[in-house]
Amino acid sequence: MIVVIQRVSSSSVKVDGKVVGEIGQGLNILLGVKKGDTSEDIPKLVNKIVNLRIFSDENGKMNLSLVDVKGEVLVISQFTLAGNVKKGRRPSFDDSEKPDVANALYEEFVEELKENSVKTQTGVFGAMMDVSIQNDGPVTFIIDSKELN
Repeated sequence: MIVVIQRVSSSSVKVDGKVVGEIGQGLNILLGVKKGDTSEDIPKLVNKIVNLRIFSDENGKMNLSLVDVKGEVLVISQFTLAGNVKKGRRPSFDDSEKPDVANALYEEFVEELKENSVKTQTGVFGAMMDVSIQNDGPVTFIIDSKELN
């Protein structure tokens, strides 16, 4: 799995003009599921995300985690993260997982966040979404579950 996490002061997502998910301070997470990803990737990815010290302490140093600041999370499915743009001008999505498998893993990822006591909102899997992100920093990281110990 590949995620783009952005530290935000707020974020929301709309589907068909209606807000379906909205958070305050925390993380906007774009989640892409690639072929070969499994349920085993989820705990280590969630553990990394919720404990990564990317929020500022009283001295302005990145020293606090999502858990420390009691931050919220907005998770958006984004299959294009598995896109390959190495050849030609049109991205290849051959590495993207099939929608039914990807949706199941997306749902497991969301549940794992909730089990870690993180207030979690979501978009709608497979829908065309309008995502609003109020970056805080900006602070953005890309994490691939296959690169985690």
